[in-house]
Amino acid sequence: MNRKQGQSGITLMGFLIILIVGGFFALMAMKLFPVYQEYYSVVSNLNGLSAEAGSSKLSPEEVRQRLKKRFDISYIDSVKPEHIIVDKKVNTVQVKYEVRRGLFYNLDFVAKFDKTVTLKG
Repeated sequence: MNRKQGQSGITLMGFLIILIVGGFFALMAMKLFPVYQEYYSVVSNLNGLSAEAGSSKLSPEEVRQRLKKRFDISYIDSVKPEHIIVDKKVNTVQVKYEVRRGLFYNLDFVAKFDKTVTLKG
């Protein structure tokens, strides 16, 4: 007779622990992904404005207006006009903001973002 000496596999308790840990990381990914996706849209819009012809000759208010239009098209809600800093002396645009979102129950997370580009156009 050929019998297995022991059982192999995972117990119900082991499966539940793996499920809980996996669910926790899935929740983290679902909460954090939109925030970072929005940041990468901000970076893309800043790089697009930087490469735009004549962007270095725009006034600070025109730069803010163009960025606001780009942000509206990209559904970027976290960046407000006061987060956009235009320095015409060195021809740079800086977007500095933070996002505070609920994680679960009474626990929040805060993500701080700061991106500076040089206007080349």
